[in-house]
Amino acid sequence: MVRLRLGDNPVADSARPFAGHRDSVSELIGNIVENAIEDVLSRNGVSFRKTKRAERLLGFDQATDFVIPDEFNPQVVIEAKLTEDDGTARDKVTRLQHLNTLSMWGQPPGGPPKYEVVACIAGRGFGVRREDMKKLLLATRGKVFTLRNMGQLVEHTRLAVLRSR
Repeated sequence: MVRLRLGDNPVADSARPFAGHRDSVSELIGNIVENAIEDVLSRNGVSFRKTKRAERLLGFDQATDFVIPDEFNPQVVIEAKLTEDDGTARDKVTRLQHLNTLSMWGQPPGGPPKYEVVACIAGRGFGVRREDMKKLLLATRGKVFTLRNMGQLVEHTRLAVLRSR
């Protein structure tokens, strides 16, 4: 006989092993985009700083995924995300909009941003809401790359002047 305590949910508990597996591989799957970025930057000889989870960087209220060449002289910041749901995609769009605002902080009106904001995305979550994609394109000034066109990342951003190969 199985005794259940108040609050036990045998249905949810029986599904948890699958959720545990999903949680354990989600970071590996999510790293697909970040690994592609690292590969492109390395092949082009672009010096970069990849941040760790929950790391703090001077000048940023939340660390970006990549700061190029580093946080002391940011020329390009890259946010990377693979998502299959529109809620997570919407959160990343909001983050990129905020980075765009930070890039203009202290700049003269109509002047160039302090650094270029770039998005590298994958997954169907970004294709769900057209309005979110519009916001993403505006926040990055069109600098949005997918796994399909990641090879063009350097030549179509400020990274081109930072390449050594």
